[in-house]
Amino acid sequence: HSVYLSNYNLLPLTLFWKTEMITTLIILLVSAILFVSGKVRSDLVAICSLLALLLANIITPAEGLAGFSNTTVIMMVGLFIVGGGIFQTGLAKMIGGQVIKLAGTSETRLFLLVMLVTAFIGGFVSNTGTVALMLPIVVSMAAYAGTSSRRLLMPLAFASSMGGMMTLIGTPPNMIIQETLVNAKANGLVPASVQDISFFTFLPVGLVTLAVGILVLMPMTKLFLTPKEKGGDRKKSGKSLKELVKEYGLTDNLFRVHIKGPSEVVGKTIVELDIYRQYGINVMELRRSAGQNKFVRTVNQQLASPSLMIQQGDVLYLSGDPEKVQQFAEDYSLRLLDNHTDEIEGSSSNASLDFYDIGIAEILIMPSSSMINRTIIEAGFRSKFNVNVLGIRRKQEYVLKELGTEKILNSDVLLVQGAWKDIARLRNESNNWVVLGEPLQEAAKVTLDYKAPIAAAIMIAMIVMMVVESIPVAPVTSVLLAAVLMVITGCVRNVEAAYKTINWQTIVLFAAMLPMSTALEKTGASTMIADFIINTFGSTGPYVALAAVYFATSIMTIFISNTVTAVLMAPIALQCAVGIGVSPIPFLFAVTVGASMCFASPFSTPPNALVMPAGQYTFMDYVKVGLPLQILMGIVMIFVLPLLFPF
Repeated sequence: HSVYLSNYNLLPLTLFWKTEMITTLIILLVSAILFVSGKVRSDLVAICSLLALLLANIITPAEGLAGFSNTTVIMMVGLFIVGGGIFQTGLAKMIGGQVIKLAGTSETRLFLLVMLVTAFIGGFVSNTGTVALMLPIVVSMAAYAGTSSRRLLMPLAFASSMGGMMTLIGTPPNMIIQETLVNAKANGLVPASVQDISFFTFLPVGLVTLAVGILVLMPMTKLFLTPKEKGGDRKKSGKSLKELVKEYGLTDNLFRVHIKGPSEVVGKTIVELDIYRQYGINVMELRRSAGQNKFVRTVNQQLASPSLMIQQGDVLYLSGDPEKVQQFAEDYSLRLLDNHTDEIEGSSSNASLDFYDIGIAEILIMPSSSMINRTIIEAGFRSKFNVNVLGIRRKQEYVLKELGTEKILNSDVLLVQGAWKDIARLRNESNNWVVLGEPLQEAAKVTLDYKAPIAAAIMIAMIVMMVVESIPVAPVTSVLLAAVLMVITGCVRNVEAAYKTINWQTIVLFAAMLPMSTALEKTGASTMIADFIINTFGSTGPYVALAAVYFATSIMTIFISNTVTAVLMAPIALQCAVGIGVSPIPFLFAVTVGASMCFASPFSTPPNALVMPAGQYTFMDYVKVGLPLQILMGIVMIFVLPLLFPF
C-alpha cells in the first residue's frame, strides 16, 4: 500500500518533468529553425528563446541571466577591446605585413599560414583569446593581399579549436577527460595500468584534426564563402582624409622647420611673428615633444592658433612658396628639414600630415548662412570655433592662397582644420553650414601607429598571464586588465571608442543561448540522450559504441557549451568502455574531440561567435561549411582514435 502511495505521489512530478523537457526541446527546435531561416536577427532569436524558457518557468531569472555574467562572455567583451587596440594602433597591419612577406598574395599560402599559425597559438592560449588576437591581424592581411576576409575568418575560428586539441591546456574538455580518468583510477573503476593522459598526449589527435580541417576547408571556403559587397561602400558619405589631402594638394608645398637652437621665434606667438603677412606662408600645425622615450614616439600635434607660443625644439609645418619658406628659415636661424631627417627622435622623417590629434573636414555653406559675403578673417573661424580654413572649393575651382581676405559665397565648400572635438562641434552650426561626411568616423580610422609598441607590450603581457600557470591571475582578469590598459594608454582613443569596438550582437547571442544548456540539464534531456546511448549501443562492438559516443557529444555541443557537454559525457563514455571491457582512452578522446570540433553553429563555441560579424556570416554559412567538416571529422576520428589509442 505504501509503495502504491509513493508511486501515486511521484506521478504528477514525473509528468511535470516530462512536460518541461518537451517544452524545452520545442523552444530549441523553433530557435534552430529561425536561426537557419535567417529572416530574424540571430541575437533577437536568442533573447526570445531565453524569454520563452523564463516564461515557461523552466529556468529561474538568475539562471537565465547567468549567461551575461559568464566568465567567457565577459572575456569576449574584453578581447573585443584588446583587438580594437591592436587594430587601431596599426599593430595588426604590421604583423600582417610580416606574414604577407611569407605568403605573398597567394590566397592558398595565406590560408595555410592562417590555419597553421592559429593552431599553434591555440595549443597554448584559449581558443577565444587566440581568435580575438588573430582576428584584426587576419582582416589586415586579407585587405593587404586583396582577398576576402570571409574566406579566412571562419577557418581562423575552426583552426583555434583544432589547435586546442594539441595540448592539455588547449581547451577545457581536455582537462575534463584527464580528471575523469584520474578519478576513475583512484576509485578502482579503471586498472592502474591504463595509459595516463599527459600534456602532449593530445598532440597526434590535434595534428590529425588540423590536417582534416585544412583538406576540407580549402575547397569548402572557396565554394561557399564568396565575398559579399557592402552596401555602405557604394554610398559613401563624404571623402576620406587621404582623398581630401590629395584633392586640395595640401602636401604639394609642405615644409618643416625645426627650432633647434636659439632663435627670435622662441617665446613669441603665431600672431606676433605675423608670418603670413611677411612671407605669404601658412602655419599648418606645430609638433612638440612630450618627452623622450626610447621605445615610444611621444609627439603632440597642436593647431596653429593665434595664442600658441613657440618653444625651442618645436617643429612648424608650413605651406607656401619654397623660396619664401627658405627665406623665413634663414631670417630666424631655423633648420629646414628634408625628407630624410627625423623632426623629433623616434618620429616619422616624412613631411606628411598626420591626423592623430588634429583633423580636417569639409563644410558646405548654406544659403541662409550669416557668413555669406564675409571674409574668412571677419567670419572668425579661429576665434569662435578654434579651426583654421585651409582652402575653398568653389564649383570646379580651388582657392588656396590669400584666404584671409577671400569672401565667403553661397554654396562654397570650406576645408577646415582643427582638433577633432572642435570639428565635431561645428555640427551645432547647422544654420550656417553642413559638415560633409562623417569626420569622427574618419578620425576613428586613423592609425595610432606610434602607440603600436605599447599595444604589443600589453598583448604579450596578457598572453603570458594566460599561459603561465604560476601567475595567480585568472584568464578573464588578465583580459580585462589588458582592455583597461588599452584605453588608459591611448591605444584605443577613449572609452567611447572602446565601447564601439565591442560587437554587442555577438555578446547578446552567446550570453542568451547559454541558459539553454542549463534548461537541457534541469529537464533531464541531456541525461536521456546519454542513457539512450548506453542502453542502445553499450552491448555492441567498440567501434559502434565509440561512434555513438562521438556523435552524441557532437550533436549536444551544437546546443550546449563544449565544457558542459564534456562534463556530462565523459563519465558516460568511461562507463561504456568499462561495460564493453575495452580501454577508456579512445572513448574519452571521442568526448573531447566531439565537444571541441563543433563547427555547425555560430553559438556552439566563442570563436565561432567572434568571427560572425567580421565575416558577415549567416547561420547557414556555418551549416554549409561547418556541418560537412564536423561529420567528416567524426568519421575520421572513429577510425583514427583506436589506431592512436588501441582498445
